[in-house]
Amino acid sequence: MKWFPLALGVAGALAALPARADVVLTVSSWLPPAHALSTTQAAWCADVARATASRVKCNILPKAVAAPPATFDAIRDGLADVSYGVDGYTPGRFVLTPLPELPFGTTTGEATSVAYQHAYDRHLAKVGEHKGVKVLAVFTHGPGGIYNTKRPIRTLADMQGLKFRVGGGLVNEIGKALGISVTLKPAPETYELLSTGVMDGTLFTAESIEVFKLDKLVKHRTDVPGGLYNTSFFFAINEDTWARIPKADQDIITKLSGEALARNFGRAWDRTDKSAIAAMQAAGVQVVAASKPFVDEIRAKTAPLEQKWLASAKAKGIANPEQVLKDFRTEAAKGRP
Repeated sequence: MKWFPLALGVAGALAALPARADVVLTVSSWLPPAHALSTTQAAWCADVARATASRVKCNILPKAVAAPPATFDAIRDGLADVSYGVDGYTPGRFVLTPLPELPFGTTTGEATSVAYQHAYDRHLAKVGEHKGVKVLAVFTHGPGGIYNTKRPIRTLADMQGLKFRVGGGLVNEIGKALGISVTLKPAPETYELLSTGVMDGTLFTAESIEVFKLDKLVKHRTDVPGGLYNTSFFFAINEDTWARIPKADQDIITKLSGEALARNFGRAWDRTDKSAIAAMQAAGVQVVAASKPFVDEIRAKTAPLEQKWLASAKAKGIANPEQVLKDFRTEAAKGRP
């Protein structure tokens, strides 16, 4: 019976290993496969499969399961297990996510995304605005600017009479505060809106001008120091699906998410911003750097939005929102070129 202790030892070793439970994540993406968000999502899927020895792997669908504004609900309701989304595509649902969207607070996509992730982990997550899904990361893009097909924008007066597409979130309120005509539409619709003349311009990132092939349509670009706006994104998984993943693999996925994933999303934005700026230069897009008087105009008009966020955050139970905002901006500023 000398084999008995050995058998017990083997059984004990096997019991210590994570239970084999293959979980296939249905992954949805509403942007083109080559877009920075889609490629970063795909890279995360590859990392998860490799780190879990394929116990958890992805099935990336060829088309989105829902329109961009319905992404949160699609994840919550199980139409897809994993996807990214824009908080501002569903106005009124998220009160705290405008934190990184306020003007002049953006440096690089990477630095701003990491600063936002830290603020989310320390202060915002506990409020539970994303209740119904398991948030794996939050992030932003790089500085948002002003693009149009008609004329250079050097003052707020130059924007009057033009119609701008915006993507939702605080940028919509920024547009209203500046007194310009804005219409909320998802990013993939921008080409048709500009090419048909339904819209004259868009408040966008440099990256999006290239990705959505707008460099031949847009004639004028105005850069605002620190960005006119930013956009808050979430990357989330269905709660029931998350619960099916063994704890050991949940821990692995968590390490690949959070700050690490926010950084990867931000870096991807930054790389594409640089490429897009080169493409616009080649296409002859005229560039205006916002002057101090123009920046002061914007600052004066949008100041109430910051006060509104502070009041809303306090009402949501954030004890010292002024310090939260200050800490976020200080950390994001470390990435200033």
